[in-house]
Amino acid sequence: MDHVDDISLGLDLQGGFEVLYEVQPLDGEEGTEINRELLTDTVSALNARIDVLGVSEPSINIEGDDRIRVQLAGVEDQEQARDLLSTQARLEFRDTDDELKMDGSDLVEGGARQNFREQTNEPIVTVTVDDANLFGEITEEISQRPFPDNRLVIWLDYEEGDSYEEEMQREDSKIVSAPSVDERIQSRDVMITGDFTQESAADLAGILNAGALPVELEELQLNSVGAQLGEQSMELAVYAGFIGIALIFGYMLLYYRFMGMIAVLTLSAYIYLVLVIFNWLNAVLTLPGIAALILGVGMAVDANIITFERIKDELRYGRSVMSAFKAGSRRSLSTILDANITTILAAGVLFYFGTSAVQGFAVMLIVSILTSFVTAVFGARLLLGLWVNSRALNRKQKLFGVKEREIREL
Repeated sequence: MDHVDDISLGLDLQGGFEVLYEVQPLDGEEGTEINRELLTDTVSALNARIDVLGVSEPSINIEGDDRIRVQLAGVEDQEQARDLLSTQARLEFRDTDDELKMDGSDLVEGGARQNFREQTNEPIVTVTVDDANLFGEITEEISQRPFPDNRLVIWLDYEEGDSYEEEMQREDSKIVSAPSVDERIQSRDVMITGDFTQESAADLAGILNAGALPVELEELQLNSVGAQLGEQSMELAVYAGFIGIALIFGYMLLYYRFMGMIAVLTLSAYIYLVLVIFNWLNAVLTLPGIAALILGVGMAVDANIITFERIKDELRYGRSVMSAFKAGSRRSLSTILDANITTILAAGVLFYFGTSAVQGFAVMLIVSILTSFVTAVFGARLLLGLWVNSRALNRKQKLFGVKEREIREL
């Protein structure tokens, strides 16, 4: 059962959020073509940022020519996650006149880390610069300015038109910190202080190490599901599934008697195998996936019903149990194949053209249909065939749901 317990749940079953982004060129690079390579690079950058969140089984898909859909299940702080995904992470060092002194290209790649200030033990972020002399020259020049202009302003995602004076007045400022510089600092390690918590400092270090996004992301659509709502959806879906499957099992036992019992056994094995295969595929189970699983049970039952009805027809014509089983199984196979192949083709079209939720439904449906051939078709026939060949069912047409008055003499 471990394989089934390890199945990853989608955001609609455990909470989380889904956001659709439109990819746009960076400011000043309007002529940049949004091509497949640039989209792939953006997906890689987003994956690196998601690693900072510690989210398992994220789903990031390219849609169309300029859109990316991100699904993160199990995220508790959704605002933090959205900010972390969409921020450009362009770190720049400017003076109070907004003149650029140093930017991310002057930093050592992967050199950001969360730390603590020695005197106060407050969380800080440290970054490593490539050239200590460059940083020394910058700090020396700024230190000679009168207060309060002797500040080295550290920006995150500075845009043309932004200004130090206006940004300092804003509550949600792009300025990470603006320390005063009183002397030349000849060091490769730059300390960034601010109103950090340990978590926010670690997040900033993480996105700086992940690197700046090569594009701008505009949020087009957001679908958010709370953890409690996801849990309720899971409970209701499982409850509905149990009721639906129980009704199917009850009908099969009541109407097909012994053959119905064979169907119940093989269908139980079918449900377990579908979930195991789904886990092996590292797929994420969603509400549409559960719907596809229940629909697959119906498809598998349909295969059994076609076979059982053919067998009952043969028994009504007065054939022996052995000959009725062989003739019924042979005549039903082509009908079952036709029905399932057409459904697989339809599911394939849904997977190719559909979005993530529709694709999850299509994958579960295809897995369900293929598995039903192993259990509901061949498994049921194997078990029933063993009983028929043992001759324990000879002249016991009632066990097949056929009454004596329905049997015609040959």
